[in-house]
Amino acid sequence: QVHLAESGGGSVQAGGSLRLSCARSGHTYTPNYVAWFRQGGKEREGVAVIYISNSKTIYADSVKGRFTISQDDAKNTVFLHMNSLKPEDSGVYYCAAAILHFDGSWASEKAYNAWGQGTQVTVSS
Repeated sequence: QVHLAESGGGSVQAGGSLRLSCARSGHTYTPNYVAWFRQGGKEREGVAVIYISNSKTIYADSVKGRFTISQDDAKNTVFLHMNSLKPEDSGVYYCAAAILHFDGSWASEKAYNAWGQGTQVTVSS
């Protein structure tokens, strides 16, 4: 069973930066990809994804050029570096791991088999 634990959330002023971490443990299978989602009162939306085998990344249009998703050399921790933060980036950020094959978009919650508990990000203007 995969266990995901997020950390690194907090409060920051607009224009500031934060780095979120998603540590993966208890895993028997390596995920195909790991993504960050956020929920700011509306539907949960996919922010960025990284493919574990080749580190390919994809970003939502709203964060392109500001956020960077990466993984450590051991491929057990995924990071989300967030720069030039805006108030609309506020919300609970979740990491999620896709272990089983899924034919749809990486941004669909249905693609993911394990979720972390979430970490709060608050950006003030």
